[in-house]
Amino acid sequence: MTVILRSEELTKIYETGEVSVVALRDASFEIEEGEFIVVLGPSGSGKSTLLNILGGMDRPTSGRLYYRDAPIHEATARQLTLYRRKAVGFVFQFYNLLPNLTASENIRLAAELVDKPLDVKDLLEDLALIEKADNFPAQLSGGQQQRIAIARAAVKNPDILLCDEPTGALDFATGLQVLKLLQLLNRKLGKTVMIITHNQAMAGIADRVFHLKDGRIETITVNAQPVDPEEIVW
Repeated sequence: MTVILRSEELTKIYETGEVSVVALRDASFEIEEGEFIVVLGPSGSGKSTLLNILGGMDRPTSGRLYYRDAPIHEATARQLTLYRRKAVGFVFQFYNLLPNLTASENIRLAAELVDKPLDVKDLLEDLALIEKADNFPAQLSGGQQQRIAIARAAVKNPDILLCDEPTGALDFATGLQVLKLLQLLNRKLGKTVMIITHNQAMAGIADRVFHLKDGRIETITVNAQPVDPEEIVW
């Protein structure tokens, strides 16, 4: 398999006045193309810091990060912008859809950022959203808005989907729908997916699980047989 992301001793320290907070400590790992990764840990364990660095939204204080052997830790501001635009799709707990655009327009706006986007109509059909294409966000449920947000991230045809608590604002049934969509994008389109969450139940759907505590990756466990989202309960 091809290694898509390689991290070497990534560390992030935030300075506030005379106070230093080590949010991430010496994180080293490799992620292969097409993997489904779940990052588990309590609040303050470094999950979001790790995601932000992997997504090019923040820079490490020290350490190295490579995307297909390109040194992201040394990238210029323009190179980071292109990395975020073309290589990475972000899914957040809160949907951040533009309220004055329809569902399909929100997705098409993201498609215009890249040279080879996915077909918007095909994506809406795959995600069972075609009947909501002309609805505005205010006309959609929370789960539908999150599915549109996932479609917006996926339409850029990125290699990597980084998801920050994507089910955190949803009920159990709707959360399962979202996990099924992410699994579909992973299995059908071969997207590398990383979900950060505090929800231990999600570990079962991953190929590998990163366990974070106090800014460190304590363990990385492998699931020999990842389960479908319908088989987990929280």
